[in-house]
Amino acid sequence: MTVTDSTARATSLLRFATAGSVDDGKSTLVGRLLHDSKSVLSDQLEAVERASVARGQEAPDLALLTDGLRAEREQGITIDVAYRYFATPRRRFILADTPGHVQYTRNMVTGASTAQLAIVLVDARNGVVEQTWRHAAVAALLRVPHLVLAVNKMDLVDFDESVFARIAREFTAYAASLGVPEITAIPISALQGDNVVTPSAHMHWYSGPTVLEHLETVPVTHDPTGDAARFPVQYVIRPQTAEHPDYRGYAGQLASGVLRVGDRVTVHPSGRQSTVSAIDVLGRAAELAWAPQSVTVRLADDLDISRGDVIAPADAALRPTRQVTATVCHLHDRPLAPGDRVLLQHTTRTVKAIVEDIPSRLTLADLSHHPAPGRLEANDIGRVVLRTAEPLPLDDYTASRRTGSFLLVDPADGSTLTAGMAGAAFAGPEAHPSRAEPDDEGWDF
Repeated sequence: MTVTDSTARATSLLRFATAGSVDDGKSTLVGRLLHDSKSVLSDQLEAVERASVARGQEAPDLALLTDGLRAEREQGITIDVAYRYFATPRRRFILADTPGHVQYTRNMVTGASTAQLAIVLVDARNGVVEQTWRHAAVAALLRVPHLVLAVNKMDLVDFDESVFARIAREFTAYAASLGVPEITAIPISALQGDNVVTPSAHMHWYSGPTVLEHLETVPVTHDPTGDAARFPVQYVIRPQTAEHPDYRGYAGQLASGVLRVGDRVTVHPSGRQSTVSAIDVLGRAAELAWAPQSVTVRLADDLDISRGDVIAPADAALRPTRQVTATVCHLHDRPLAPGDRVLLQHTTRTVKAIVEDIPSRLTLADLSHHPAPGRLEANDIGRVVLRTAEPLPLDDYTASRRTGSFLLVDPADGSTLTAGMAGAAFAGPEAHPSRAEPDDEGWDF
């Protein structure tokens, strides 16, 4: 059987997130997308119809397909990130419906962190508001490669083309200034279904794709050969059996790039070098592996390698560092302050770290910096300087979303405190403070 292009496309996966201000219609859009693409089971639709009748609504409230928490239904808002899986004949989708309230910015960061595309909704009556700037900035900060502006509720402005054009022009100029590589504007009415799955009969002046058509056709394939290989070791395999007495393999998921048998590689953070002698994929020998395959790599030399080490090409080696400057989004209700002791989780490695400085807090509405804020509160985005106990093989987040990101964790209870993106983001060069004096509790690094 020959695999056709359409079959290949049907197996591709798009991860996307929705964002927007309160009452812009995110959940209604998602519900309409699921409903009109025939991705809703009959019992789910019946449950939504019953809930809508109980609330005194004549038509089914499709927003209830995603607003699953009781508090969300009672207040008519989205609080938590709602993940939904659906598929069409052309593509599979994982959707993250994120909250619109400013106090849930951290939830949007969580939902968009793995997204390949973000849909930012705008109410056509209100135009671009502060939350619109904020969500566009977060998408740009997280390096989401495709951004869609969905101008919703066009039915409430009489499907006026000039209203759409003004909003699209204003938003596109701002998003482009943030470095977003691709911006697509689509006028829609999520409530009535205009330009969501089927073209609108009320907007003949618009000839672009519907939301679903764009989701199905936006390019998401990526040539991994253009990226430097990064292989974080998750597990060392040493069976030491009669059949495999000398087998030593390093198992994990290739974070980026391509590894080939015969490649000269460097193991970080030790800096020792060897050659890839074999690659095992699903128990079978292979000549090469590419991201994001899970494989076992064998080297020609017996090196001291353990979980958390990163194998990379010798000619595209990393530069491990113990001083990390990053842009972070603080997720926890407890503030983050200089002097805090944390655990830093990067790929498969966890090391102790100290927050040396918080040079600035970012105001996402206009990308201005509030210098020396003293601490970061929940939902704040800012710059931090960290000192780690051991060298970390970090890439800049601009080069790799996978190996340039990390989490800060509370060493006392294991709760996640902060999500970080290494290297420069929107901040300029900042002076680093001098190293603090050692303390007596084992964190003096």
